[in-house]
Amino acid sequence: MVALLNLCTKLNLVLLSETEQKRNKFPKKLNNSKFWGYNFHFHSITNLFAFLSVQVDFWYPDSALHIVKQMEVDFHISAAQSNTVERLLKQNGISYQIIFDNLQEDIEKQLDGDKNDGYSYEKYNEWDKISDWTARIAKSNSTLVSRIQIGKTFENRPIFLLQKSGEGNAIFMDCGVHAREWISPAFCQWFVKEAISTYGKDRDMTHILDNMNFYIVPIVNIDGYVWSWTQNRFWRKNRSNTFQNNCTGVDINRNFDVAWNTADSSKNPCEETYCGSAPESEPETKAVASFIRSHLPSIKGYLTMHSYSQMILFPFGYTYEKTANYNELNELAKRAVKAIASLYGKVYKYGTSASTIYLSSGCSDDWVFNQGIKYSFTFELRDKGKYGFLLPESQIKPTCQEIMLAVKLITNYILNKTL
Repeated sequence: MVALLNLCTKLNLVLLSETEQKRNKFPKKLNNSKFWGYNFHFHSITNLFAFLSVQVDFWYPDSALHIVKQMEVDFHISAAQSNTVERLLKQNGISYQIIFDNLQEDIEKQLDGDKNDGYSYEKYNEWDKISDWTARIAKSNSTLVSRIQIGKTFENRPIFLLQKSGEGNAIFMDCGVHAREWISPAFCQWFVKEAISTYGKDRDMTHILDNMNFYIVPIVNIDGYVWSWTQNRFWRKNRSNTFQNNCTGVDINRNFDVAWNTADSSKNPCEETYCGSAPESEPETKAVASFIRSHLPSIKGYLTMHSYSQMILFPFGYTYEKTANYNELNELAKRAVKAIASLYGKVYKYGTSASTIYLSSGCSDDWVFNQGIKYSFTFELRDKGKYGFLLPESQIKPTCQEIMLAVKLITNYILNKTL
């Protein structure tokens, strides 16, 4: 996000063109797209946009319900509607600036090489490469890692979990809940690589793996992730389409059975935060929840990776009430944020989800906490909006390196509490 005039609500707007469908690295071309920054009284403008049938897709926050004064807001609209929007802004005396002249170019720039290149920990990998990697990593490190299938997606793709072999207490980590957040699954892959390659060499990692198991789901929302590579780079939800309308997908992180459909989420299948027809209505949600329920005695910590906005969050999201161990979680998050900053100086915020960003219900971290796993954290990875969901591949390594410091710190703390 860019620095804008601090008048009222601050908004960054992405204008997308969907008129060209030439196939290149991504089927849906967005030529002549623009990334704009605006300042205005948001709700009056969105009401006007709605009247004029201007479709708004929110990036941050997840929906208009969370927008308050002084919040930075990112969303995109089609470039076909850009003239209408620009005219409205000028008529209302609203200042704005163009951030990116062509969003499609930035989509292409996110990948350093051709997407047909081989697998790499420093590149964004398509699902088939990640699936092959899970099999390969388990086979070549069979004494340390095994792969199991915990369920299937709506489109019948297997949901794989990598686990560190052995008995004892464990940390559950998942990535790729929201399809367009590519840096998230990149981190899960990086973590597995680092754990294996430094075991027996790095004292902290060796101590952790000798005394703590890990359950890692590299990508929860596989169908959506595939769709984000092949059809719509900014797809968020899964690909469930059992509804009696033309809208597809459920927000998996609004589908857990905790204060379901009480805050933030929508019952409208066309909305990005659609919570589904019922708690755990989605096979991806059910696969994660079922595995955690069946391993509750051993799971002592939960880490879920998202992007973007650089935050470490903990329960609750559906209420402003504090957990019984709030002080402990807050101090642990504070220490983790300090560890992140120690490497490249990146500043992360921390706190409860409700107070740090906005109220949200049906989220995995709150559900896990209410199952009795009291160390439950959501990571929002880089960046703060300059690239948003288009974080360049050149930032995969530094992002993963700094988050590794936080994950090891949190894991060590949990380990010391449970030994």
